[in-house]
Amino acid sequence: MPARAPFEIGNAKIPAGARQTVDLPVSVLSDHTPVTMSVHVVHGNRPGPTLFVSAAVHGDEVMGVEVARRLLRLPQLDKMRGTLLVVPIVNAFGFLNHSRYLPDRRDLNRCFPGSEKGSLASRLAYLFMHEIVKRSDVGIDLHSAAIHRTNMPQIRVSPSATKTMELAETFGAPVIVTSNLREGSLRQSASASGVDVLLYEAGEGLRFDELSARVGVSGILRVMHALGMVGAKGVPKASGTPIKVASSSWVRAQIGGLLRTFKPTGEAVEIGDVLGVVADPFGETETEIESHVSGIVIGRANLPIVNEGDALFHIAQPATANTDSETAAAHIDAELSTDPLYDEDEII
Repeated sequence: MPARAPFEIGNAKIPAGARQTVDLPVSVLSDHTPVTMSVHVVHGNRPGPTLFVSAAVHGDEVMGVEVARRLLRLPQLDKMRGTLLVVPIVNAFGFLNHSRYLPDRRDLNRCFPGSEKGSLASRLAYLFMHEIVKRSDVGIDLHSAAIHRTNMPQIRVSPSATKTMELAETFGAPVIVTSNLREGSLRQSASASGVDVLLYEAGEGLRFDELSARVGVSGILRVMHALGMVGAKGVPKASGTPIKVASSSWVRAQIGGLLRTFKPTGEAVEIGDVLGVVADPFGETETEIESHVSGIVIGRANLPIVNEGDALFHIAQPATANTDSETAAAHIDAELSTDPLYDEDEII
């Protein structure tokens, strides 16, 4: 059988059975420091699909960077079919500045498919689309909540994407949320180019947590197995059937003050349940925050200082009425049952 052709990206050619980090030039800073977008290419000996895994499209969403790091250390990649493209840090500008945005305050995930001669964000989006997305068959884009909020591990897909929904179920995150494609987003532009993209949301901006990392790495491995890129050995089975979410809404603060939360992510709530309390600094008044819907807490604020109207709890309503209210919590417990939950300073 003839040898598989090298994988070409940028100015590099990666032979079959090899792996290499390729630096794609992005721009030069005002002090003449060059900026690149680095992609690690694992080009298998045998043919198969091309999968991209990207993180830090928003520069402060570092959880995905840790997932990408762990993924690249897995022994399963040594005998992989197809090609894996891993971009741990898409938005290097935001990453270095601990910021969601680029220096011009643009949100990269609203600038796709980009332009070769547009703004800095538009040029970066164009580079990512042409060097990464259009060379791929499937993508997994890793995100987290913004700073001062946290998201329960979840996969987001568009309502009409049947094939992507199948991959989402294979990924095995506790929750699958159907969300429409946003104008200018990576998912929308990739879909227009015929590339299915799963969006993984987990954890908090500028923070690591063990649950989000484990669910992310395990999910990517399960997708790779479903695509025929890796064998079954070492691929963890999903802890349970994901809960499909039909709709979701935020419960907001009715008054400003100091927030004490009572419900963690993953917990089932009913209408009227007290989610937390907002009190004034003197302890003279307390206002209970009640859930206006029944469902599962899939996101919440972490910052105790709140203003009137702030989004505090993200409640998702399962698509089926007979969903076990303890399924999400059981899924999380199973994901962490084999090893201890590390403190953040032990992970970094």
